[in-house]
Amino acid sequence: MIYEVEGDIMLTRAQVIVNDVGVGDPMTRGLSRKLNERFPAMVEAFREWCEETKPEPGEIWYWQAADHSQIVNLITHAGDDDPTRVRRPEKIAVNRCLRRLAKMVADERFKSMAMPKIASGDFGLDWVDVRGMMDSQLSEVLAPIFIYVVELDGQVASEPGM
Repeated sequence: MIYEVEGDIMLTRAQVIVNDVGVGDPMTRGLSRKLNERFPAMVEAFREWCEETKPEPGEIWYWQAADHSQIVNLITHAGDDDPTRVRRPEKIAVNRCLRRLAKMVADERFKSMAMPKIASGDFGLDWVDVRGMMDSQLSEVLAPIFIYVVELDGQVASEPGM
């Protein structure tokens, strides 16, 4: 079930936080920045993984912290050598990421997930299109998915069933 909620995603009670990034993303904007501040080891591990595997948009990357926090990064767009330049997410990559996420949820038996309005921030895709892709690819996921449609720093969202 997909729920739209308002609050601070960093205060979620969901098992997994899902984020969207570019290949080799420096993670300096939005939720990526907050995750970078809390989990600097994740950013370093992601950079190393990108250097080793040369991922393409449409792939996903899972990381678990020492405190058992779990993050899934959806690679929705190509990287850029200039970290100040923002690349637009690719629709086909977003769709592939969501399909892979649905498979990962089933394989890993995630109990719940929280994510922002992925791929629709500055220079992003239209949220209506992204939400349609989410409904299409994640509709059969049994775990609750909390989409943070309004970010309210410091406020715990009402996450049904949590």
